[in-house]
Amino acid sequence: MALPHEKLAEALAALKVLQDRHIVAIRSTELSRTHRERLLKNGFLQEVMKGWYVPSNPNQRQGETTGWYASFWDFCANYLNDRFGKDWCVAPEPSLSFHAGNRTVPGQLRVRSPTGGNKPTELLHGTSIFDIRASMPAARDIAGIDGLRLYTLPAALVEASPTFFSQKPTDARTALTMVSDASEILARLLEGGHSTIAGRLAGAFRNIGRERIADDVIRSMQAAGYTVRETDPFDTRLELSLPRRETSPYAGRIRLMWQEMRGRVIDNFPEAPGRPNDVADYLRRVDDIYVTDAYHSLSIEGYRVSPELIDRLRSGNWNPDGDPQDGEHRDALAARGYYQAFEAVKRSVGSVLANENPGRVVDDDHGQWYRELFAPSVAAGIVKPGDLAGYRSDRVFIRNSMHVPLSPNAVRDAMPVFFEMLEAEEQPGVRVVLGHFIFVYVHPYMDGNGRIGRFLMNVMMAAGGYPWTIIPVQRRAAYMAALERASVHQDIVPFSRFLSELADQSMSGKTAATLPSG
Repeated sequence: MALPHEKLAEALAALKVLQDRHIVAIRSTELSRTHRERLLKNGFLQEVMKGWYVPSNPNQRQGETTGWYASFWDFCANYLNDRFGKDWCVAPEPSLSFHAGNRTVPGQLRVRSPTGGNKPTELLHGTSIFDIRASMPAARDIAGIDGLRLYTLPAALVEASPTFFSQKPTDARTALTMVSDASEILARLLEGGHSTIAGRLAGAFRNIGRERIADDVIRSMQAAGYTVRETDPFDTRLELSLPRRETSPYAGRIRLMWQEMRGRVIDNFPEAPGRPNDVADYLRRVDDIYVTDAYHSLSIEGYRVSPELIDRLRSGNWNPDGDPQDGEHRDALAARGYYQAFEAVKRSVGSVLANENPGRVVDDDHGQWYRELFAPSVAAGIVKPGDLAGYRSDRVFIRNSMHVPLSPNAVRDAMPVFFEMLEAEEQPGVRVVLGHFIFVYVHPYMDGNGRIGRFLMNVMMAAGGYPWTIIPVQRRAAYMAALERASVHQDIVPFSRFLSELADQSMSGKTAATLPSG
């Protein structure tokens, strides 16, 4: 008779067969009842709704959303293909968001199908699919991307509701930047006689500075005998210069997010004091605050470190060969790596205090911060040397966040634009807030993004003359909530105010971050 662990191994082997076929939405009929119940009991399978399951991590805590958010898009694609075959597509507005590089998990995904039920299908953690009973677009207007059936970009722009432009301005503008020529949408406008939509799209293109496309839309419709009244569907107009055509939605997205958010940051962040006259004194104060900074930054990431451990590793009492705990203990490795990275960041602070461009300094130096952060883990054999080569080559997800960070290829499109914007930005407060936020929004590394994001923030603080500012671990929930609000809803105000409060306290000589007593 097979032992319990052997029975579980058989069930896991059956699950692996499905995963090797890239099946994420698992029907009850695809696993035997015995295997299914064993996998559910041991946490390797999670029920989404009656008859449908997704693989899960047995180590995740009750109520944790990370695994579901990581599976959401693949599950929806598998489930909808099984239910409707090819007779479905994502609605125009979420199609546009997807084309624009927005992979945020929506509360409700709207899809169209001739056999739709006009009702929601409830999924996990408050998410759902709403299948609208509606006719399908022409085959030429459907694009298959990552297993999803989407409206093509031109068709989605024509079909999108007017409110999309005001409710999702970053997605809408990013999508518009990807259109290189009016002919991509004119055929659909002319065939459908869409004079009102033509006026709206002309106004939208003019809003982002695409004057030629806007004029071509108006003139072509008028030449065909239509009366067109141009209207701007956006609530605001940005003063920005965009490339003639943004080939990557991610590059355009970073550029637009920066421009859309910077004004709100300026309104909610204190004016910069200006670079200090006594650079040596500023660097001494940074040194003095190191233990407190390391304690809170590492604790935010879940490491269990004490001030004594941090100080011991800084003072040179680091002996991975003689002390097994130094060589193997995860927290000790993280603390030593933090010290080495901190020393590298101090050199970057010295550069910006010497009037070097802070964006250029961080662009040049952040790779070295990352290498120092994980060098002890490489030496201990926990991290592969190749992992320090540069930006990640795999997907990454943020615990309990609906924001899905950019794909590896998208990271390589976005990061040069991020540093371009950082280098060109003249407002110190904007560099502080958006430097931190957009870095962690992209999440360019497999690990260490939060720590490097806070290092980057403090280099920008130094460039503006603000004191080195610590985010207390006691305020982790508010910190993460503000980042989530900015990532998912494009609302940078809570994060700006959060950092503003901490910067104000630092400038007044107060500190919200202290070391534990005893």
